[in-house]
Amino acid sequence: MLDKEIKHFITEERKRQEDNIELIASENYVSNDILEAVGSILTNKYAEGYPSRRYYGGCVNVDEIENLARERCKQLFNVKYVNVQPHSGSTANMAAYRALLNKGDKVLSMSLDQGGHLTHGHQLSFSGQDYEFYSYHLTKEGFIDYDEVRRLAIEIKPRLILAGASAYPRMIDFAKFKEISDEIGAFFMVDMAHIAGLVATGLHPSPIPYADIVTSTTHKTLRGPRGGIIMTNNYQIYKKINSVVFPGIQGGPLMHVIAGKAICFKEALEPSFKEYAQNIVNNCHRLADELIQRGYKLITGGTDNHLLLVDIFSSRGLSGKEAETLLDRVGITVNKNSIPFDTLPPMISSGLRMGTAAITSRGFNEADMVEIAECIDLAFKYKDDDTMLDKIHDRVLKLTRSHPLWY
Repeated sequence: MLDKEIKHFITEERKRQEDNIELIASENYVSNDILEAVGSILTNKYAEGYPSRRYYGGCVNVDEIENLARERCKQLFNVKYVNVQPHSGSTANMAAYRALLNKGDKVLSMSLDQGGHLTHGHQLSFSGQDYEFYSYHLTKEGFIDYDEVRRLAIEIKPRLILAGASAYPRMIDFAKFKEISDEIGAFFMVDMAHIAGLVATGLHPSPIPYADIVTSTTHKTLRGPRGGIIMTNNYQIYKKINSVVFPGIQGGPLMHVIAGKAICFKEALEPSFKEYAQNIVNNCHRLADELIQRGYKLITGGTDNHLLLVDIFSSRGLSGKEAETLLDRVGITVNKNSIPFDTLPPMISSGLRMGTAAITSRGFNEADMVEIAECIDLAFKYKDDDTMLDKIHDRVLKLTRSHPLWY
């Protein structure tokens, strides 16, 4: 690479990813095949429109790539119709809303400070600006309160009920949401970005049989490139989705990323991917158990999926921001996160979110979860002792170097 400044930072980032224990629940490591596709000459091609209906010539090859991506995604999730063009999960959600709603329509979604996503109604997001969002909440133990969902749905009469979260460690009862939606005549949408890899392998119930629209990213538990997808079994809704994505909110699709998505779906159809997904869940269960044994308070008392949420303020007297900075000091990457009924602002927060998808990709196993929990605990115990923190960092490096990246 001729640009030495950029090459330097890419090299440094590769070192950071190799040396650190990556516990951010929304991150993962892609395969060499996906990396090659996303960095390929496909980035040169403009392909506005859809296969066989493009606004540019020369699309014979990218048409086949997009068709493969759609067919593989349909097979993976057992769904009839797929749009693989959204650049991100946020644009996928924007397209889904516009396909079902008019500006100002009411939407009922999970409270943002209790596990919901920015695009599920935050006032600084297009979602909160374009639609009238109302929130359902969790119980004091941290579980979705389905009785409250039903009560609010009957009271508010939203046009859309939205299920899905960015920090919820338990399974979601999509059938119950569908029952409530049908009772009031609302659309039902699911954003399964975090759990897509678990849904694909049957480790979490699928929303496809219940939801009018399902959106997802491809870069979390699905272990694909950064991007979004939209799925439905309703042909009329599918036609609306297509017209909203293009020309409604996007121009030319990112064909190099769509190629990466196609590879991602093929990889997820392999038997080895189901074993991988099961290992994600096993590792998360073990990490949760090890932290609980060391006196940490976990929201809901554990996890059903790929992530866990620690009340670090109650457990160790630190804010999420302080805890995130401390763990980064010893080479463990996490993110601060609000917890249900948090008394601290979101940028400070009382919680830490941890996930096991990325480290499982590197081959970390349940025995390694014991060592990770021990390093986390020691970091908090010796938070003011630089000599001990250096020793903990050395333990982290020993662990990551025993599971090297393949790039």
